[in-house]
Amino acid sequence: MTADDGSLLVVDDELFLRGAVAASLRFLGFDVAVAENGTDALRLARATPFDLLILDVLLPDVDGFEIVRRLRREGNLVPVIFLTAKDTQDDKVTGLTIGGDDYMTKPFGLEELAARVRTVLRRTRPVPAGPVLTFADLTLDQDTYEVRRDGRLIELSPTEFRLLRYFMLNPGRVLTRAQLLDHVWDYDFGGSSTVVSTYVTYLRRKLAGSGPDLIWTQRAVGYSLRLPRPVDPVDPVEPVEPVDPADPSDPEESQAGTDES
Repeated sequence: MTADDGSLLVVDDELFLRGAVAASLRFLGFDVAVAENGTDALRLARATPFDLLILDVLLPDVDGFEIVRRLRREGNLVPVIFLTAKDTQDDKVTGLTIGGDDYMTKPFGLEELAARVRTVLRRTRPVPAGPVLTFADLTLDQDTYEVRRDGRLIELSPTEFRLLRYFMLNPGRVLTRAQLLDHVWDYDFGGSSTVVSTYVTYLRRKLAGSGPDLIWTQRAVGYSLRLPRPVDPVDPVEPVEPVDPADPSDPEESQAGTDES
């Protein structure tokens, strides 16, 4: 699959914009379907395994945010780029929090949209990975359960290992606390996000012993694994909130309080 392969669904109630976006992406080699309202978008997204949705937020029936909420509740994790005329911080935070991957404000250039489509697809497509995952000077061996940074072995608890593995499978992507709970703890109990921030702090401290912080905090949204930018200060480490060993949110980590100190 090349950079410009893949099936996309473009959803917008503006005929001209919908047609222009679809035509430009088809010209680049993508397979593009279109919808003009939320009802049709939901029907198509449920019936077809699209690689990406390009989704207008303000639709005449079911808005774009609600479409994604419904798809995520159904377990559909298709990547989404939101399009909107509203350029507010609250809307961007909402879009990212509910599971969006990018957010573009109208008007926008078709070349910029194509670049963002390629970026999201490159980031979210499953990569045929061997047992060893790498990011910067960090390696994680899924067979031996060994983690090394700059060649130095780092001892991690099972939960820390799963957390780091999920970050390394999604480099650069902002992962919400809810996503981390679902994929790392794999619980249906609807547990508190406190356990997520606690273990992110544990993991940061262990990784920081061999280099700058690689886990960044996106305020009010979640976390991402990114290379540090020399001109920026490193994100402050969040204070550790103690985990109750009896907390059902992490039954297998009954020794967490002592193991992680």
